[in-house]
Amino acid sequence: MRPIAIMAAMQEEMVGLTSALSDARTINNGSRQFTTGTVHGQPVVLVLSRIGKVAAATTATALVERFDVSAIVFTGVAGGLASGVNVGDMVVASEFIQHDMDASPLFAPLEIPLYGRAVFPTDAGLTESLRAAAQGLLNNLSQWVDRDTLHALNVQSPKVHSGLVLSGDRFVSTSAESQALQKRLPLALAVEMEGAAVAQVCHDYDVPFAAVRTISDRADDAATTDFSRFIHEVASRYTSALMGAWMASRRG
Repeated sequence: MRPIAIMAAMQEEMVGLTSALSDARTINNGSRQFTTGTVHGQPVVLVLSRIGKVAAATTATALVERFDVSAIVFTGVAGGLASGVNVGDMVVASEFIQHDMDASPLFAPLEIPLYGRAVFPTDAGLTESLRAAAQGLLNNLSQWVDRDTLHALNVQSPKVHSGLVLSGDRFVSTSAESQALQKRLPLALAVEMEGAAVAQVCHDYDVPFAAVRTISDRADDAATTDFSRFIHEVASRYTSALMGAWMASRRG
């Protein structure tokens, strides 16, 4: 059985996943450390991609070429953009755009040169199964994160959203930049730094791809403070609980 790959950009997002592996084995490839094993009897490869589009793309390529993965799932955190997408919510991506791609006037703004497109969709089946697992997690969130922590971070009745996610090589951390992105791409739910690059690699290799992001901040003037606290206190618990539930749901 070909393994499923699970990627994250930061160590805090990966720690809980690694501890859940059975028969874990570490393989070094280039500057990346890949951990193989099983979760609920299914083979997986875990890897920390590091931050940014180039790092994510090289890692995804290695997963496909070295490990022959059957699918790639990216998990981690993102900044909320759309109204109603709040800290503690989860966004399951249905499609990605690189918001910082602009090769005009040779190509249309946002279009990936020589691809004839700006939007890269995720795999519908994987995306729906992740959405269902995310909803199940939030329905029972108090099992994973204590109420005092959620209250301190102002997490109230978190929701699951599905739709467009933006990627770019910037940590969006001002209200002005966030509002500019919303004005230019009003359907965007969230912004992060890796997903669109992985979506493009998976398109190139015809490998199913899905991504789920927990909202750590609102990509505004308070983003740096909110992000730092959320990533240390909550992100790893969300990620490990979600991926465990999702893998368990695939056994049948």
